[in-house]
Amino acid sequence: MRRKRSCLAVLLLLSGVSWAEDVKEPQLPEPIEEAPQEDGKDERWTNLFRVEATTWTLLPREGQGMEAGFLEIEPFIAFDRGEDFGFSLGAPLRLPMWGAQNGGLFRREDWDTLSDWGQLVRSLRLGSNHSPWALWFGELDSYSMLTGHLVRRYAHRANPDYHPAAGVVTGYLGPVYVEAFSSDMLGARLMGAEVELDVEHVLFGRPQQRSRYTLSVSAAHDWGRAGGRAPSVTLAHVDAVAVFLVQPTYEAHAFVGGGGEPGDSNAWGAVAGLGLESTTDKRLLWLRLEARRQHGGFRQGLFGPDYELARFQAAGPDGGPLADAHFPDGYSAFGEAIIGWDAVGYRGLTRHLRLSLGAEAFSWGRFDVDGSVAVQLFSRALEVAVKGLAVGAGKPGARYLGSAEVRWRFLGGKLYATGTGGTLLFPTAEGTLRPGAFASVGLGVDNAR
Repeated sequence: MRRKRSCLAVLLLLSGVSWAEDVKEPQLPEPIEEAPQEDGKDERWTNLFRVEATTWTLLPREGQGMEAGFLEIEPFIAFDRGEDFGFSLGAPLRLPMWGAQNGGLFRREDWDTLSDWGQLVRSLRLGSNHSPWALWFGELDSYSMLTGHLVRRYAHRANPDYHPAAGVVTGYLGPVYVEAFSSDMLGARLMGAEVELDVEHVLFGRPQQRSRYTLSVSAAHDWGRAGGRAPSVTLAHVDAVAVFLVQPTYEAHAFVGGGGEPGDSNAWGAVAGLGLESTTDKRLLWLRLEARRQHGGFRQGLFGPDYELARFQAAGPDGGPLADAHFPDGYSAFGEAIIGWDAVGYRGLTRHLRLSLGAEAFSWGRFDVDGSVAVQLFSRALEVAVKGLAVGAGKPGARYLGSAEVRWRFLGGKLYATGTGGTLLFPTAEGTLRPGAFASVGLGVDNAR
């Protein structure tokens, strides 16, 4: 097994990839290294074509804004060839129907910056888990950079008016493993990298299992320029990881680390914890438990699921951007669980489940949690997905967001009905967040079956 690329792979497992029975959208490498593919195996071209047409309505909350309706047409096309190459293209095109301001052919906020054009690339994959390097472009949803102590469960499109395309590159060079990413390939935004050294490889030569004992250094910097202006932030972290239990289908590891803000000796933090990863052909299990210490405003996982909103206005009573918000000194406990089950997990029934949950409880009374769950039932004819976020629960100014989606396939599975709804927060020119909600219903057709 290979722990190193788990964070990268879980990104695609939980980022809304279609569960088509015969053809899937291109995905990142699997999280665990398996035996090499036989020559020529799984090298055929596969494809997926899809079109959805829905009514998409923006609803004001708390008396702010006005109702607006759009006809949303979303074409989608995907091609995949084995593990080493795949791409998909498509973006929602929202045509104003009523109530929309600043008229035009499409909703202006969806295409008013260079970064928004990145949404046309749903995914592009070069290389695989068996390659010395891999490159991927697309949408980041619940992305963690390697050890995850700077960037954890990050979603770069949490701002509903900002639609960038991200890039992630990974690679090995002898005992060194590198993972680097940019949240916006067309704008100056969040960038990060982590360099990991295989200590056993350096001391005793190439080991039978790679990356059992490692030291790593990571850094992340937000330029704060694209997707709306916000204060710049830079953080760094060091980690030591030891895999102490290895079995054919699971492994357990322990880690310890510390980090801070360069140039500010008072801003620092420390972390220690345990992790467990298990995988089979039809099941993925990822568990993590951490004890954390924060001081001087530093916190682990700062670039997280709420960051694209908090960079303008952090949850809590302060009301300012996250970079300037007061964060009390204290301790916290963080836990994360990621579970994926295919049909075999339900004793042969055609039901499927994927769940992702992260939660952190602070010694001074704050609680953060985010998660998503999606299930398929009735021979994959029905899919239900729910997603939620709570930041600062237990304190004034807490932030809550949620959404749900339902899809029902009929007429042999080629045609399906879809409905979505949820809450949103829109950054304003004043640096505040305007609450809103959305609802959508419509039909789609594809060649997945």
